[in-house]
Amino acid sequence: MKFSVFTASTPDWTPAEAAQTLAAQGWDGIEWRVIDQDDATPPGFWAGNRATWPLTGLEESVPEIARLTAESGLEFSGIGGYARCDDHENVDRMLAATAALGARQVRVTVPRTDSGDDYRELFASARRDIERAAARAGELGVKALIELHHETITPSASAAFRMVDGIDPQTVGVIHDLGNLVIEGQEATLAAFQLLGPYLAHVHVKNVVWLPGEPEADGTVRWHHEWAPLRTGAGDVEAYFEALHAFGYDGWVTAEDFSTELPLAERTRDNLAYLREVDASTRSLVAARA
Repeated sequence: MKFSVFTASTPDWTPAEAAQTLAAQGWDGIEWRVIDQDDATPPGFWAGNRATWPLTGLEESVPEIARLTAESGLEFSGIGGYARCDDHENVDRMLAATAALGARQVRVTVPRTDSGDDYRELFASARRDIERAAARAGELGVKALIELHHETITPSASAAFRMVDGIDPQTVGVIHDLGNLVIEGQEATLAAFQLLGPYLAHVHVKNVVWLPGEPEADGTVRWHHEWAPLRTGAGDVEAYFEALHAFGYDGWVTAEDFSTELPLAERTRDNLAYLREVDASTRSLVAARA
């Protein structure tokens, strides 16, 4: 496996700082965040993120993205895009930039389920858009990815498989995400990998905890989720890697840790050490069973 970091989770660093720091820590690659975002001080994960490239004018940024990545010695694990599948102009822009960078694959988002629109209609329309994106990706020699993400129409492997089934897996794939599935969409992990088969194109790893709120007047307790360090969240990272090895996955694993207990540089350094440790131990465990 190769390990990278999604720069949504490195908001304090400039692109140059992100590339240089992650390379020095020993990461194999980087997954650049690309979106037009709001300003924020201090910088945050979703607004004011300094390690984000703007979608507007992306074409002009491509040489600098390529230079920083190459000079650091990092590879592209992919591009973390936010263009929604029905935004054809920006989907095409993201696909073209991915091809120009040699980054191979880019995330295309799908509609949320809280829009008030009928799910079946949203799904059917998104399927047409994903087919279109896949066709364009094929022309460019890259792959469009959809992510298992809570509160969207593809929160689970089953839903994502329905979305991509029958499309050439050389042009479209699925990002499996441990942390998102703790919130919504969890299925038996190995079975989910087997269902996705050749569509399992990429893996994101983060972690989450569920916490109880204060009791209400009638005693009702409502739970909410918060991001957690990889080592301490509800998602079982070791079991996840065991399933990855049992399935035979040996591609990119991208960390996107949105916890804040540790300072950023310490957080990314510890995450790499932990992921390599878990990768080695579970690989040996699965091999011993074979």
